[in-house]
Amino acid sequence: MTDELKEAVKKASQNLFGIDVEPELSRPEEQFGDYSTNVALQLAAQLDKSPREIAEQLANKLQTVTGVAKIEVAGPGFINFTLTDEALWQMLSAKPAKPLSGQEILVEFGDPNPFKEMHIGHLYSYVIGDAISGLLEANGAQVRRLSYHGDVGLQIAKTIWAIKKRLDSTAGLQLADVFETDAMVGSFYAEGSKAFEDDSAAKEEILDINEHIYAKDDPEINKIYETGRQLSFEAFDRILNLLSIRYDKRYLESQTVPLGKELVEKNIGRVFKQSQGAVVFEGEKAGLHTRVFITSKGLPTYETKDLGLVVLKDKDYPDAGRSIVITANEQAEYFKVMLAALAEINADLVKKTTHLSHGFLSLTTGKMSSRAGNIYAAMDLLLAVKDAVHEQYPDSLAKKEVTFGAVKYAFLKHRLGSDIVFDIKESISLEGNSGPYLQYAHARASNILAKSQAGEPEPQDFDPSERSLARKLSEYPEVVAKAAAELMPHHVANYLYELAQAFNRFYEVSRVVGDPREALRLQLVKIYRDILADGLKLLNIEPPEKM
Repeated sequence: MTDELKEAVKKASQNLFGIDVEPELSRPEEQFGDYSTNVALQLAAQLDKSPREIAEQLANKLQTVTGVAKIEVAGPGFINFTLTDEALWQMLSAKPAKPLSGQEILVEFGDPNPFKEMHIGHLYSYVIGDAISGLLEANGAQVRRLSYHGDVGLQIAKTIWAIKKRLDSTAGLQLADVFETDAMVGSFYAEGSKAFEDDSAAKEEILDINEHIYAKDDPEINKIYETGRQLSFEAFDRILNLLSIRYDKRYLESQTVPLGKELVEKNIGRVFKQSQGAVVFEGEKAGLHTRVFITSKGLPTYETKDLGLVVLKDKDYPDAGRSIVITANEQAEYFKVMLAALAEINADLVKKTTHLSHGFLSLTTGKMSSRAGNIYAAMDLLLAVKDAVHEQYPDSLAKKEVTFGAVKYAFLKHRLGSDIVFDIKESISLEGNSGPYLQYAHARASNILAKSQAGEPEPQDFDPSERSLARKLSEYPEVVAKAAAELMPHHVANYLYELAQAFNRFYEVSRVVGDPREALRLQLVKIYRDILADGLKLLNIEPPEKM
């Protein structure tokens, strides 16, 4: 219906004023109708008329639009449309559009580095990226889910230094014993980081190990490296499998180094310049800052590796029209410099690259730092929520679904980019804006449907409570399209919460089973249940039939 209304307003503007417009429709508060447009305010400057006068002329021209029961002019020049009940029914049964059909889109997210535990910041990135991928897929896109991992660099050298030190100082200790738990690996990274800052001798040893990692010329270091990398990815995959989060391809920094370094070296003098033995990009010319791309020791920095990643993605997926990269906010400025350098090398690759940044996820202890060794591990959070769910809902038939639904929804209900303080008690509550609240709403609707054997409803007008619910239900395809267009999953999460509240208001005043209008109302309950299920699945949250 939105497309029909937009086209009608566009034609009316052409016929009345000879002006082409692209009208926007919004959803006003219910008392003002089903749709509203401010197109008259857009036209006022061009026509040198009052918006109100223009709105009244357009409203008169639009009186015969099919599916519209009432048109009113409000305020300084808004045009409000109220649909017929028949048009509202048709919207509830219409198949959603697939505006991204035929498009291939790359989405990179998660990106925990081996030799560290996956912490809750990575967990947040995985959940966000998974939801954005699902939204794009729901709108018809073919999404390639990717991840990128720093398997070379100082962070690896620091960890290997600490592991090697432990092996050398502990008689009989085997490499397998060192990797007994994920947490042990994280503690080695913290130990190596501290030594790098505080001990000049250790720093030189770590720098030396770093060079051996790139050269792959030391058997002992190679063995520690290969074992640690493999076990790290196995640990990451265990968590992702629990969360039902999939990915199509995993990229490693070691794969991108040759491509990135070659790209930088080819463009020295044109894009990059040599400075004190290093190769830098002078970002000031783009309003940014200078960053090193190749160190004085000839080693590539993160920036160079990311240039190689962009090239590698383009090589692997040449038909992809868009590449979305999701990281924490702290990398926003770094990405600006990297993309500014890439723009001078290949502007087309930059045009199809979108960098999304998310805020920090913290608990009561505040911001985490893996370097300082006080991270909150992803698995620890999942286990803590699991324990809370088992304690609060010991008889529930959906403890697993509630646990993961609580975590995912608590992340996804916030606008991307904002910081989040995770509250376990709030996340598992059956009251308020939570995943379990929506899962319970779905189970409740399923229970209502199971109690009735009513057939298909006869065509009839809505009563006020039915129409109010139908109006809210009709918004769902628009919300999904908006969430995908803006890459903002919180639109879907918050809509589902508002929808559940709208249903509760309907159910308080409208008996379903046993009412003369049972068939019609049951159809609304079914549509409501199906939208809840579809919306939760878009967020990769399981909608249980029973709680």
